Amino acid sequence: MTTRASVLRHFAEHAAVVERVSTELLDPISELSELVLNTVRAGGTLLFCGNGGSAADAQHLAAEYVVRFARERRPIAAIALTTDTSLLTAAANDHGYDTIFERQIMALGRAGDLLVLHSTSGESENLMRAAISARAKGIATVALLAKGGGRLRAEVDLALVIPTDSTARAQEVHLTIGHIVCDLVEAAIVGSNPETTT
Repeated sequence: MTTRASVLRHFAEHAAVVERVSTELLDPISELSELVLNTVRAGGTLLFCGNGGSAADAQHLAAEYVVRFARERRPIAAIALTTDTSLLTAAANDHGYDTIFERQIMALGRAGDLLVLHSTSGESENLMRAAISARAKGIATVALLAKGGGRLRAEVDLALVIPTDSTARAQEVHLTIGHIVCDLVEAAIVGSNPETTT
């Protein structure tokens, strides 16, 4: 296969997944935006986590809320549980890698917060334990998933399962959904026009 054909194949795969998501997941995406907005309005914190590329997505989206997405506005409380290397390595060393998010939720999470888990497989034990710990504390849970959703699908309040077995396509669409939700939340808080100031 030529380079050009390979490039076109990737774009075609991406477009096909986006097309399915735009028709099959409209209601769950709307529900997610309402969950985020209600959490923000009630003074809760958005907690994000994931592994590998999904950790990068979690960190990316937390930054969009704290800083801004498309509009100037007040900061929104959001934390990526993937970024404190001292904490992560201490937890992994002393209690095992499966505890790295659970420990943070136990320490930082409060009832009324929202935990957003990013996973393409839905099988990561550290995310499973995070979801279970969040439920015990009265924290709502959402998972952005793929590959059928895995075990994590049954452990969260809302699961958005991207209809693909491709890790790359799933992560691309997870980030797109995250941006859409952030845009909807900002619009609800400060108005629909980008670049406005609160």
